[in-house]
Amino acid sequence: MITLSPDARYRWQIAARALTAIFGGFALANASGILLAYLLPLPKNEAVTVGMLLSFAIYAGAAMWVFAHRSLIKSAGGIWLLAAIFFALIALFKFAGVTL
Repeated sequence: MITLSPDARYRWQIAARALTAIFGGFALANASGILLAYLLPLPKNEAVTVGMLLSFAIYAGAAMWVFAHRSLIKSAGGIWLLAAIFFALIALFKFAGVTL
């Protein structure tokens, strides 16, 4: 087993946080934008626009969460779990026949 120096471990932690912020934040923002488009009581075009505009703020908040939280495992788990729940709700709406 390879033992990493504290400096190398720190760099791997930053790289893992950056990848989590980029890909996990994108998944969460995408799922939340679609879910908001389903849930907002607005006409279709306005609900999609508002959902997508809010997804930018959610993406930024997810990236800040990953770097602000002490534990990488807990912050990544929180982001991916929330994205999975949102995607499951979207699939539930799709299978139930709800349209935008």
